[in-house]
Amino acid sequence: MVDLWWLPLGAGGRFVRFNGRAYEALVARMQRRPPRDLYHAALELRADGQRWVIEMAPAWDGAGGGSGGRGVVAEGPVGTRRAGRLRLFRYEIRRWRGGEIPDLAEAVGSPRRISGDEDAARRLLALVPQVPTHVWGRDELGAGDMWNSNSVVAWLLVRGGLDAAAVRPPVGGRAPGWRAGLVAAAGGATRPARRTRSA
Repeated sequence: MVDLWWLPLGAGGRFVRFNGRAYEALVARMQRRPPRDLYHAALELRADGQRWVIEMAPAWDGAGGGSGGRGVVAEGPVGTRRAGRLRLFRYEIRRWRGGEIPDLAEAVGSPRRISGDEDAARRLLALVPQVPTHVWGRDELGAGDMWNSNSVVAWLLVRGGLDAAAVRPPVGGRAPGWRAGLVAAAGGATRPARRTRSA
């Protein structure tokens, strides 16, 4: 089983919500359209009687106590590759058995069942350590879209043989980074950053 959760950007945190709204207001003005609600995605997988959470999150938030406990399989830089030398400017890609999705109570139009097939869930689980670790917030691929948590989910769905192009955020919203994931999955070059031991 593969379920996708749409979480409002900044759910549970005023700072991220404020910055997200400011960013969207600027982009909407440049594109001459009304601002939309922003969402980020996380995956919940079930296979062989176990539940897994797949997500990108800040490396510094410490949820779950220790990177092994969070199922961290990779880390990447935030903003710039140089900044990524500091933990404050790194993100984690997690394959977290029995893990938690923060602010799940605020999810919109979720969960969305992407597949009821356990084989699909197993494929995605095996692919997580291979997710590219591009710089968060940058468009290194020339996709016209930044790399972020939505990129990770889109990349996994495509590489796992699922129809990521048909996935849409809740009505009236958008999911920055989704296109970057599609481009990377279609063969965009990867520039790996720091990898960790598979969990």
